[in-house]
Amino acid sequence: MTALYIIPILAVLILVHEIGHFVTARLVGIKVEEFGIGIPPRLWGFRRKGIIYSINLIPLGGFVRVLGEDGRSVEPGSMQSKSRLQRTAFIVAGSAMNLVLAFALMTAVVGIQGEAATHVYVAQVQPDSPAQQAGWHAGDRFVSLAGQPVTSVDQIISATEQYAGKTMPVVLQRDGQTVASSVVPRVSPPAGSGRVGMLIQGASAARLTVTAVQSGSAADRAGIRPGDTLHTLDGQPLDDASAYSLVLQGLTGQNVPLVVQRDGRPVTLQLAVPTVTPAQGDVTTGLTVRPDILYHRLPWTRVVPRGVSATVDTMRQMFQGLAAMLHQGVGLQGITGPIGMGQLTSEVLAASAAPVWVTLANIMVLLSLNLAILNLLPFPALDGGRLLFVVVESIRGKRVSPEREGMVHFVGLVILLMFMFVVAFVDINRIMSGQSLLR
Repeated sequence: MTALYIIPILAVLILVHEIGHFVTARLVGIKVEEFGIGIPPRLWGFRRKGIIYSINLIPLGGFVRVLGEDGRSVEPGSMQSKSRLQRTAFIVAGSAMNLVLAFALMTAVVGIQGEAATHVYVAQVQPDSPAQQAGWHAGDRFVSLAGQPVTSVDQIISATEQYAGKTMPVVLQRDGQTVASSVVPRVSPPAGSGRVGMLIQGASAARLTVTAVQSGSAADRAGIRPGDTLHTLDGQPLDDASAYSLVLQGLTGQNVPLVVQRDGRPVTLQLAVPTVTPAQGDVTTGLTVRPDILYHRLPWTRVVPRGVSATVDTMRQMFQGLAAMLHQGVGLQGITGPIGMGQLTSEVLAASAAPVWVTLANIMVLLSLNLAILNLLPFPALDGGRLLFVVVESIRGKRVSPEREGMVHFVGLVILLMFMFVVAFVDINRIMSGQSLLR
C-alpha cells in the first residue's frame, strides 16, 4: 500500500509545475484559457473569471492552455503576440518551480531533521591495483583524503579524478586505529576498473539494534537477544549499517568478541563467525538488525547553504546518470513511469532507515528535479521542444510557421502518449514477475 504515496507526490509536483506556467502567463500578459490536471478527455471542470479549471481522464501530467498556443491567434493577450523573452519565461517557469520546490524540500529536511554523518568504506580491492599496492583492505574506512575529512562517496570519486597520476595522501581507520597511507590513482585504468581499483560503499552513521535472532544460528549460540544494540566486533566499532557486514567478511571462521549494549550496560559475547566460500556469498550470522540513523542539528546559518549544495549535488548526479544512459543506451526495463515510481517508492520506504517523512521528502526532491530536467529536453510537446522553436526563431530572425510548429508538437504528444503506455505495461509486467527496481 505504500506505493500509493506516489499519487499525492505526483499530484503536488504536477500542480507546482503548472502553477509556474499559470502565474508566469498572467505576469507577462498571456491569456490563460484552461488549467488542467491530467490529460484530456475532461472528467470535470468549472469556469472562473474566464479560465476553465479541469480534472482530466489520463493521470499522467497536467497542462496550462493559453491563447495562441496552437498558433491560430495573434491577437493581444495571445502567446504569439509576446516577445521571445516573455515566451521563454512562460515555457521555463514550470521547470523553475520544480527546482524551487526541490530546494525548499531539501532545505526543510536539513533544517528540521538535521544531517547524518556519512561513513565511506573500502568494500572490495581488486588484484594488482593501486589500492592493493597501498595495502588497503575491505572494511577500511576513509577518514581523510589529501587532508580533507571524507564526508561522501562523491568526494572520493572526485579526488581520485583530481589526483590521477599524482600521489594522494589517505588516512584510513582499521581495527579502531588510524592508518596513514598514500595511493597514486591511474591515469588510464583498465576497462571495468576505476583509477584506484576498488569498490567503495557509503552508509549513514546509525545505531544498530537487533530486532530478531534466528533460532540455532551463530548469533543465537552467542547469546545475542532482540533489543541488544551492537557496539563493537573484534574491537572494531559498529556505528553504521555497512560496518557489521564488512567487518564480518574479514572474520570468517574465527571466534571473536562482540560487545553489545543491553539494558544500558555493555555485555561481551563470543561470536563464532561462520566460514563461507566465495560461491556462498556474504557471511550470515542469523541476525536481523534495524539501523536507526543518527542525525545532528546544523547551525541555522548552514541550513540554506547545505540545502543548496545538496540540491546541486543531486542534480549533478542526475545529469551524470542521464549522460551515461545516452552514451551506453538503456532498455525499457531501465525506464519507469508513474506505476514504476509507485513500486520504487514502496521499495525505498521498505529499505530506508530514515523516518518515513524524510524518505518521502527525498523521493519528492528526486522526482521534482527529474520533472524539471526532463521537461526541458528538446522533444516536441515538452517545454524543451517549445523552447527549441524559440531558439530557432532567434537564429533565423523569423518564426517557424505556427501551423508547422503545431503539427510537430501534436505528433510529439502522440509519440509521448504511446511511449508512456508502453512503459506502463513494462512497469506492470515487472511488478507481476516480482522484479525489484533496487537490484
